[in-house]
Amino acid sequence: MSIIPVLLWTDALLFFLVLAIVLAVFYARGKEHLAAPWRQVMRSRMGVASMLVLLIYVCIGVLDSMHYRKALPSQENAGEQHYSAEVLSVLDLLMGPIKDNVETTYSAPFATHAFAREMQQLPDGQQQRIYPRLKYAGIHLDDPQTDRFADIFSRSMMAVLSGFLGLLMFALLLVLWLSKRQSKSFKEMFNLVVRGRTEVPWRVLLLTLGIMFVLLCWCAMLGSKYHILGTDKVGQDVFYLAMKSVRTGLLIGTLTTLVMLPFAILLGIMAGYLRGWVDDVVQYLYTTLSSIPGVLLIAAAVLMLQVYIANHPELFETDAARADLRLLFLCVILGITSWTGLCRMLRGEAMKLREMDYIEAAVAFGVGKSKIITRHILPNVMHIVMIAIVLDFSGLVLAEAVLSYVGVGVDPSMHSWGNMINGARLEMAREPMVWWSLMAAFIFMFILVLAANLFSDAVRDAFDPRLRK
Repeated sequence: MSIIPVLLWTDALLFFLVLAIVLAVFYARGKEHLAAPWRQVMRSRMGVASMLVLLIYVCIGVLDSMHYRKALPSQENAGEQHYSAEVLSVLDLLMGPIKDNVETTYSAPFATHAFAREMQQLPDGQQQRIYPRLKYAGIHLDDPQTDRFADIFSRSMMAVLSGFLGLLMFALLLVLWLSKRQSKSFKEMFNLVVRGRTEVPWRVLLLTLGIMFVLLCWCAMLGSKYHILGTDKVGQDVFYLAMKSVRTGLLIGTLTTLVMLPFAILLGIMAGYLRGWVDDVVQYLYTTLSSIPGVLLIAAAVLMLQVYIANHPELFETDAARADLRLLFLCVILGITSWTGLCRMLRGEAMKLREMDYIEAAVAFGVGKSKIITRHILPNVMHIVMIAIVLDFSGLVLAEAVLSYVGVGVDPSMHSWGNMINGARLEMAREPMVWWSLMAAFIFMFILVLAANLFSDAVRDAFDPRLRK
């Protein structure tokens, strides 16, 4: 079946950000003052482990950003090919069995029967309220009551074995590459990696990667046969919804930072170095903006965008395009309202740097203000910028959950952890309680925020001149 690629605004910005990061890595390799701190990050065990977890999340977000639309079955004598209004992604293609196995309503994790009783007609013609059998979960079992636990255990053991074999193959290739690169024997290099005596903590990286391999194999083997995190009210797999929400969390954390950085860096450095009326204007701007409640400002902006979308439906070909515009607009609003803290820090740092001897020497030699800012002040405040970027990322991911919970976040049709939490507040109040949607959003968000915070600690230790070893 033919497809047509779809490029949303957030897709283009995410790909641009990934390309910028790759180019920045190659640029930093040739600059010793940039490469040295990153080498220290790579020597940190916690930094390497958290960076690997973040890379897994980034890979999921990139796969979910490769969108396309399927072609509809062509009719006879039809001259034009029409395409489906549903926008899918490569992640949807990879998770096809999990995505398509939609039940009727709620079901618990690894359950083979529905969560609530339904009126069913028995073979003898009588009607009785029973827990009906699910259409997809455990359908391969003849007797779920006796075979389910044995089947889950055997598939889990196969997943552990497959993950271990994948880790072993990767470890052997890694040791072979390291032995050739460092001109050592394979056995000697293997002992160094196993004992953790290498400069880069390869042992920690392999252990983290092994856990990832096992979890990936476990989800692949059990996700197609069971709903490992249950289903929601309309029968969709909760694990699939949580995976689809990764892209929204990453976009909120990264695109908002891209919007915030130009305001914070430019205005903060100008206010601290130029002083005078420039400093007064910048202080007035961020003081006024900080005094406005952020939630009210975001709510007003989102409501205005909703009115615009409702009055111009012809501008959006699909529902995904409409939801994507709202997500992009939310990132812009969050960026405009969150640059004040970093601006204050950069202003204070620039005020301190302008009194340093090398800045006064540059002024005495007649160097222009723009060159002093770009060549002397900006490189010396980049450690603050790097630390703020990583620290603010986790805060922005949590902000999306809070905003979606109060109804002013992303579009309700878009998958996000905030929308999952918003839907779970009614599920937690029912009897019996449906707890797995909230738990799934909490687990995925907790792992991402924890990895970002641990990575920010490693970046802070490496880039802060007062803590650098």
